[in-house]
Amino acid sequence: MAKQNYLDCDKLCRTLVSEASKGIFRPVYLLMGDEPYYVDMVCDAVMANCIPEEDRDFNQLVCYGSDTNADKVITAARRYPMFSERQLVVLKEAQMMKDVENLHYYCETPLDSTVLVICMKGARADKRRALYKSASRFGAVVDSVPVREYEMAGWLQSYFSSRGLRLAPDAAQLLIEFAGMELSKIAIETDKMLRNLPEGTVDVSAEDVETNVGMSRKWTIFELSDALFHHDAAKALRIASLVGSSAGFAMPAATGRLFAQFYNLLRYHAVKLKKPGIDSYNMASELGISPYLLRNYETAARWYNLKKTMQIVALFREYDFKGKGGEQGEASQGDLLVELTAKILA
Repeated sequence: MAKQNYLDCDKLCRTLVSEASKGIFRPVYLLMGDEPYYVDMVCDAVMANCIPEEDRDFNQLVCYGSDTNADKVITAARRYPMFSERQLVVLKEAQMMKDVENLHYYCETPLDSTVLVICMKGARADKRRALYKSASRFGAVVDSVPVREYEMAGWLQSYFSSRGLRLAPDAAQLLIEFAGMELSKIAIETDKMLRNLPEGTVDVSAEDVETNVGMSRKWTIFELSDALFHHDAAKALRIASLVGSSAGFAMPAATGRLFAQFYNLLRYHAVKLKKPGIDSYNMASELGISPYLLRNYETAARWYNLKKTMQIVALFREYDFKGKGGEQGEASQGDLLVELTAKILA
């Protein structure tokens, strides 16, 4: 079985969650990989639906890899349920169990009356060995991979669509700026926001995110890079001043974010030189961004030619050094951001 990309993983997990909500369960779930959101998503759905709450004392066991071994888990899984059609055994942090591979002895002949969930956050079972192979054959395997930065906007659109909502592109970028790459945090903030939106809301705007997530769009580096790409000097300098004066602002983090945007612009110019007739779809693919974000680079390219973009990229090295205390002089971290912004616009 090939390593799942996030689209495959998302589709599989939603199928497993839907099955669980209908009372359909696999004998074995092997939930592993680098993205904890999907491991928790499936495990939580199984635990919520598998055993009625009044029967959980007798028919649900949750154990941890650091506190148990394969023999104990197998013994528990081979027991029959008490006054119920099934029992649930959940092994969390399975990667901490020294003999976890021995679980294959159970997975090769699982009981119909037991649902076994094996969770390995940040780790994977060896796909060449018996545990992975038996879990794949008789149960369900989720191999979660992190959503890459350029895929996050698409992931958000899909996630909101699954909730019956349409998320505006600028609202998606605002959520990314606030929550970063933490899918679980995005899910939590989305739930919080939906509780506060008027009933029947379908379209979610940047203003909705600002109001209900508790942040302001004009205080983000994303908004600064957007203003710079559009060469809106007054807006860019105002945002730089606001961002730089905010609590916890760190210049190295800001230069890193801005560098990523302008480095992609440099790549845009390089692709244009190499492939003058390239269409928008293939250009977006070359840059590793969503097609709807490409227009920002097309706009920026009209303001910053190749030579100017190279000069700007060089500025980030200089101001990253200053932001880390090198030749900073009397300037504050916020002063450095305003100064950098002015030089980019010059």
